[in-house]
This record gives sequence, structure tokens and C-alpha cells, in this order.
Amino acid sequence: MAHSAPEVADIFRTHGPAWRAAQRGHLSLGQLKVMSAIEQCRSAALGGHVLRCEGCGTDQVAYNSCRNRHCPKCQSHAAQRWLDARQADLLPVEYFHVVFTLPAPIADLAYQNKAELYGLLFDMAAEVLQVIAADTKHLGARIGATLVLHTWGSALTHHPHVHGIVPGGGLGADGKSWVACRPGFFLPVRVLSRLFRRRFLEGLEQLHRAGRLQFFGEHAELLDAQAFTAWLAPMRRCEWVVYAKRPFAGPQAVLAYLSRYTHRVAISNSRLVAADARGVTFRWKDYRDKGRTRHKTMTLEPQEFMRRFLLHVLPGGFHRIRHYGLLANGNRRDCLTQARTALQAKVEVPTGEPAVRVPAFACRHCGRPLLIVEIILRERPLIRAPPS
Repeated sequence: MAHSAPEVADIFRTHGPAWRAAQRGHLSLGQLKVMSAIEQCRSAALGGHVLRCEGCGTDQVAYNSCRNRHCPKCQSHAAQRWLDARQADLLPVEYFHVVFTLPAPIADLAYQNKAELYGLLFDMAAEVLQVIAADTKHLGARIGATLVLHTWGSALTHHPHVHGIVPGGGLGADGKSWVACRPGFFLPVRVLSRLFRRRFLEGLEQLHRAGRLQFFGEHAELLDAQAFTAWLAPMRRCEWVVYAKRPFAGPQAVLAYLSRYTHRVAISNSRLVAADARGVTFRWKDYRDKGRTRHKTMTLEPQEFMRRFLLHVLPGGFHRIRHYGLLANGNRRDCLTQARTALQAKVEVPTGEPAVRVPAFACRHCGRPLLIVEIILRERPLIRAPPS
């Protein structure tokens, strides 16, 4: 008899209640909400619909999703809607992928100050890209960038970094000409890395002076200004990882990449191999292994798996996808119009033909549309606070 593949929700439903009780007082409100959402997602607890196929008459039950942004089940539709909106933003130029990563000691501090340091990571990465691109020694243009925050490594460890998708060029000083970068080369990563290191550390010191950082455990002594300055000294000498990958193979490849990265969570259900008496086994990629065995499996105790998963819960209201420069939300339309004019790019005009309507629900047997014939009410209201 074939066993269904395990899901993150199965692990939380089976082991979550006992672990939540054992960790009482050590889990944040945000983490408790994520646990509750994942446990209830697509179950009778959230209600749903009874659907009937207008072709073969088959009845199906579809339970509602939790729509939590940390839930592995709820990201595909959100990603598709976001990508459809981004389709109109693509320009007929090369696109580059750049990554800004925090050193491990600062990443540890970032976990205690997520909103402040994740926000600083976004702002400094965007500032560095725009400052270096505006320098006439490098590009001499005003560029745009879309940045996406990831806080995990492949093994679910805390590893904050931002992925940047950047058009290979920008508007000149006159705002009417397009300045393209060299084919296959965007900006020098060594220059980006050095400026990113300096600007981030300056911003970190400003946050400390303003009293906006918290320190717990082994970092408690860093509340003192002199101790904090001494702790930062090695960070000024080590190399910060900033790298740029080769350009994408056309704008459509950009969308394909974004579909995998924008709404990704710490681990997808497809990476889970087993959840049994031995623990939770999942696939991961060991980037330090340069051989053919980079793709490996790892087994963790269920409690450790849940702990690592919840490391990546973001603060409430924190935006993990942000746009800067030419792509900033406030002026995107005007800037893209200027860019297309400078590139002499044609804008596709809708033909006026009605789009083919895709049914919201389709029968798994015959593909015909499913009609809602009954609404299943929730068993109980959504949990908005820690369980009593």
C-alpha cells in the first residue's frame, strides 16, 4: 500500500501541540500564529466548499487555505498573481541576479532584531546598487531593482540574504537615453561588497546609538557602546559575500526564476522525504561540497525541524519583496515608459479579444468546471492569539 508524501502540516499537527506546551513562553506570538495556520490549512477547521462537476456529476470537497505567507501550501497562487502583475514591467534588456549576504555574527544579531536589521539589509543593498550604477566610472545611469529576502539556508539554518533582480542598464542623466551595461557584465562585485560592508556597518552603529537594537543571551554585553564597537571591529576586516550571477537567458527566464524565488518559504513539501519514527528526513544542498554529492538528505528530530522552520517567521507587516529606483512603486509606470521610449521598445496593445476564462475549480476526472453547491462553515473562528 502506497503511503502519501509527508507535508510540513503533518509534522506540525502530529508533534506541534506537545512541543508548543513544552516551549510555552519561548515562542513568539508570530510563531504561534504560523503554527496554528499551518495546522488548520485545508482542513475542516477552516471550512470549505462542496463542488459538483457539471460534466460527470462527481462531487468533491475543497477545504479553505490559511493564506499565511509562511505556509508551503498557500504560495503558488499568490506567486502566480504577483508574476502576472510583473509581466508588464519587463524590459527587452539583459537581467542580472545579485545576492547580498550578511556575515554569520551579524546574522545572529539579526535574529534578535529582525525588523531593524532585515530592513537595513534591504536598504543598504538597494543603495549600494544605485550608488555604484550612478557612478560614471561604472555605468552612469539610474537603475531599478527588485529585491527578495530569504532568511534560510538549504538546511533550514538562519542565513539572511537578499536576491536582487536588476535590468542590465538604466536611464542616463537626461532621463531620455538608455545606458546599457557591458554584455554579460553588470557591476564589479568587489566594489559592491566593500561599499555594502561600510554602509551596513554605519547603519548598524546608528541603530545602536539610537537605542533601537535588542541584545539577549551571549549578546547582552553588546548593549555597552564600547563593547559593541570592539565586537564590530572584525566585521570591518572580513570579506562580505556579494556576488552576481551570469545574466538570464531573456526576460521570460527572469519570470521563471521569480516564480521560484519570490514566494518561497523555508522548505517546500516537495523536499520532504519521510516523517517517521527516525524523525523528519528532507533533501538539502551542501554548497560547501564541490563534488557530485552536493544533493544530500538530512534527518532531524521533529522538535528540531519545527524549531528551524520557525526561525524564519517574519515580523508582522514586514515586506519581503521590495522595489527600488526605476521600479519603485511610486514612480514605476512613468519610469518604465521613459525606459521603453529610450529603448525604442514597442508596447503591446491589447487586441480587445476577450481572454479565455479559466474555471476557478476544475474536475480532476474530466477537466470540466466545478460548481459550488454547498458551503462548509468553519468549525471555529481563526486563531488570532496564542492558544489558551
